[in-house]
Amino acid sequence: MKGKRSYAEGCAAAHALDLVGERWALLVVRELIFGPKRFTDLRASLPLISPNVLTQRLTDLERAGVLRRHKLPRPAAAWVYELTPWGAGLEPILMSLGRWALHSPAFPEGKPMSADALMLSLRTMFSAPADFAATIELRVDDDAFTAAIADGRLSLTRGTTPAPDATITADTTTLASLVYGGASLRASGAKVTGDGRAARGFLRAFASA
Repeated sequence: MKGKRSYAEGCAAAHALDLVGERWALLVVRELIFGPKRFTDLRASLPLISPNVLTQRLTDLERAGVLRRHKLPRPAAAWVYELTPWGAGLEPILMSLGRWALHSPAFPEGKPMSADALMLSLRTMFSAPADFAATIELRVDDDAFTAAIADGRLSLTRGTTPAPDATITADTTTLASLVYGGASLRASGAKVTGDGRAARGFLRAFASA
């Protein structure tokens, strides 16, 4: 890409790194997996990135065809960034990277993560038995997601659902500790409404490693 350093190789992996190998680029992609976001939303989800660097990464990714910028219809009328269909193909790559990194001896356990990062980790680590079925609404920080488990599969989308079996309300750190750290639901401070058994089954539906 013009104006950027390049590996200048015919290797497809090298070209992929030319496109998304800059610092923060894949994390910007991660934050768009569950749908479009405004610039301010991305800044909130990636608090350590500077506005200038975020602007540059968005420009680079748009130029590469990984994402696009467009204006929402009224009444929102806000400019948002969203992945292109080709850009969305990076999701399984991010999931594979996550599985690989879990075995790192220096994995930073207990560090904070964004709500979208946690949701992507749930997609990555899902391992529920085929006979478990439930629809769970997750209210995480200031966001909401719907997790529907049936026939050994997980559908996880941003947004609420009219009649969930249970609703779990928690911050990202607490929810991560419940799913992966074996924390006690009763002692965690998380709020559960609806079917408690469904909520507990959901929390057990993910592998820890």
